[in-house]
Amino acid sequence: MDLKADFRSDTLTRPTLGMLDAMHSAKTGDDVFAEDLTTEDFQQRCAQMFGHEAALFCPSGTMTNQIAINVHVQPGDEVVCDRMSHIYNYEGGGIARNSGASVRLLRGDHGRFKWEDVAAEINPSDSHYARTSLVSLEDTCNRGGGSVWKLSDIQSIREGCDASTLPLHLDGARCWNAMVARAGDVLPSAEDWQTYGRLFDSISVCFSKGLGAPVGSVLIGSKDFIAKAHRSRKVFGGGMRQIGVLTAACNYALNNELPRLHEDHKRAKQIGNVLIELSRVVAVDPVETNIVIFEIADGLTAAEFVKTATQDGILCFAFGPQRVRMVVHRDLNQAQVDATCEALSRSVLNH
Repeated sequence: MDLKADFRSDTLTRPTLGMLDAMHSAKTGDDVFAEDLTTEDFQQRCAQMFGHEAALFCPSGTMTNQIAINVHVQPGDEVVCDRMSHIYNYEGGGIARNSGASVRLLRGDHGRFKWEDVAAEINPSDSHYARTSLVSLEDTCNRGGGSVWKLSDIQSIREGCDASTLPLHLDGARCWNAMVARAGDVLPSAEDWQTYGRLFDSISVCFSKGLGAPVGSVLIGSKDFIAKAHRSRKVFGGGMRQIGVLTAACNYALNNELPRLHEDHKRAKQIGNVLIELSRVVAVDPVETNIVIFEIADGLTAAEFVKTATQDGILCFAFGPQRVRMVVHRDLNQAQVDATCEALSRSVLNH
């Protein structure tokens, strides 16, 4: 197999030499004693960037999401989110397992919903019902094809949550892509980041998706919230020691990888434009960021296409019986994307 490109995920990136140098030179200490200065500085940077007081580094976005839920809810409570949400689909039933809570699912538009959708699902204050205790949204939404939320919709949900005394959580694993897309594929201003961050009570951001760090996510919120999150992280087994080597990589990614995300978006749109013209592709989700999801006509399954594409040197991901996902990332160059588009045009998708 002549490998043209690996589009399975934006988690596949390898640390650059610059990132490895930053990791090698990081000043470290014992993070459980809050003595890893590289981590302390990085956490404060993340908190300030999103207009909040404090932040907490964790190994994964699943952990930051699950810790946030654990802090916000009590056993028996209910979390409102879209049916496409990562916290519901891809975190091992953690809402129930870790926090003893149930889920009320919304049917939005590519993972996005309106305050009216939430309001209709808030349970009455009655002992017969689970207590509605948290609203969570995902920006961008992975299963929604990297869909980007309108800030006006988030603001409306924020106002509704305030009126209903409900906290609002952001699964912002790819919020970097969302912010760059909303800004017209340029780098948002410091004020833009803070205005966005203050819409939420808690925020989970990931540095190993899109930004190319080998590991790491950060949970952001108030001092009181993060103090409680520290306790949950300990219970989840997430206490770490000399993690400055990891947070240095994330800090490097923030400085050097965030400014180039618009390139991934441009290349994803290029692939989407090719796919929509192929005879056996019946639909392509709107390509807003770095994720391309398309549907194949009956007669060829997603798994069959993925196998055929692999033989052509293109690695991608079956996202359902007829749906395929391709994710553009830093380790793919323009020549690889061009070659992939050419191969797709000659593939079984066009015969």
